[in-house]
Amino acid sequence: MATTTTVNPLLFPTTPRSSRNTTTTPFKRSNLLDVHPSYSSFPNTQIIISSNPRNHHKNPIFIPNCSTKPTISDDKDNVIKDQDSTISSDPDQDFQNPQKPTSDQPNPSPNSSVFVSRGLVLDLGQEGSWDSFEVGSPLVKRFLSDEEERWYMWYGGRPGGNSVSGSIGLAVSSNGIHWERGKGVVQSNSDVGLVLKSSNDWWAFDTNGVMPSEILIMSSSKIRASNAVYWLYYTGFSNEKVESLDNSLEFTLENPDSCGKNGEFGKIRRSLPGLAMSQDGRHWARIEGEHHSGALLDLGSEGEWDSMFISSPQVVFHSNGDLRMYYHSFDSEKGQFAIGMARSRDGMRWMKLGKIMGGGRVGDFDEYGVKNPCVVKNKKDGGYFMVYEGVDVDGRRSIGLAQSSDGLKDWHRVEGGPILKPAQETGCWDDGWVGSPYLVHMEGEKDEWRLYYQGVGQNGHAGIGMAVSEGNDVKSFRRWTGFHL
Repeated sequence: MATTTTVNPLLFPTTPRSSRNTTTTPFKRSNLLDVHPSYSSFPNTQIIISSNPRNHHKNPIFIPNCSTKPTISDDKDNVIKDQDSTISSDPDQDFQNPQKPTSDQPNPSPNSSVFVSRGLVLDLGQEGSWDSFEVGSPLVKRFLSDEEERWYMWYGGRPGGNSVSGSIGLAVSSNGIHWERGKGVVQSNSDVGLVLKSSNDWWAFDTNGVMPSEILIMSSSKIRASNAVYWLYYTGFSNEKVESLDNSLEFTLENPDSCGKNGEFGKIRRSLPGLAMSQDGRHWARIEGEHHSGALLDLGSEGEWDSMFISSPQVVFHSNGDLRMYYHSFDSEKGQFAIGMARSRDGMRWMKLGKIMGGGRVGDFDEYGVKNPCVVKNKKDGGYFMVYEGVDVDGRRSIGLAQSSDGLKDWHRVEGGPILKPAQETGCWDDGWVGSPYLVHMEGEKDEWRLYYQGVGQNGHAGIGMAVSEGNDVKSFRRWTGFHL
């Protein structure tokens, strides 16, 4: 059974504070110390437009809310080259001849089943499974070796019911398309399924749900990639309510959010970023941050743009001693979602740099804000891409693209609108909205990009989809249509 504990990295591996009851975890500390020799919801945000003079629609907006100097594999962003590690695969799936997606496949007929399920790669789990009611927030890594290609997807899910908090699970694949998943909690280091639940510690920031944001693969010269340590950055949701809001706001905020049709309204929960570590991607130890709740960052002071919550902490390795966290919050003064960033030398202690991107122009697809950023480095020119979730005046969400030369505050939207919109044809699985984007660079013959995302239909049914770039152009994507469901 997967177990977790909370530890303070500055004291690791000493015993956690006695005043806080913790559960012992089978976390292998020997290799972790090699990496750090100096150390001896479905929670999201939901909005209802209430009294906006620019909008007369009533549609709801569903918003999800280094002294050690380790070497970080930054794909290098997404690709880990590993010589000898293996995982089990589903014998019922054809992994001997995996089908490769390409962007030059023919468009399906509007009446075909492929058209309705176009792009869908992970649907809801079967009845009784941990992810039977909701899936989203995909975080995808590609592993390459001389003999095989392996993919890991960490994602958020819920089993149903408004009182059930979100958890994080793991699915695996040989091609990034057909995924093997588990129904319950992982039992071994080759198992798949639920890997991280809400904390049981009453004082913690993540007692009411967790949602994955990013994973860095940390290794050193002393250990191989197959024994490296996974660092999971995630959003944790607490039971603490936001007691007061300015009545002049154009939105009524809701957090955590449900993509289902029976979501409750009126509850606003705090969320903060957290960190957990693992040696197999399945059994996690929470790492206690500097905040008294164990979080990595605190909310902004009253009147600051991130004073309500902090969500979706996506971390990018820029260079040794320079890690960057991109996250979103709701700027109550502007009435928009916005993206900010923080910087760290060791990935554990962070300093905020402020807001870097707000809502778009009037009438744009992201007029009401930007959120759920995913930042990757452009190896061709050293700049950075950011794919993000944009919210328009009607509450529909699409995926946009911005670029920066330095990855700091010099961000510019790419003109031409979103790079991926909700399906235009009624009845498609993602005809409601699309968001929570995650980019994977496919280096090879065609030098393509894959865009994994969460899609929700107008009926509230959620799934995880994939789109493929037109060649190496990250500005143009089309949903993959390579298999029938």
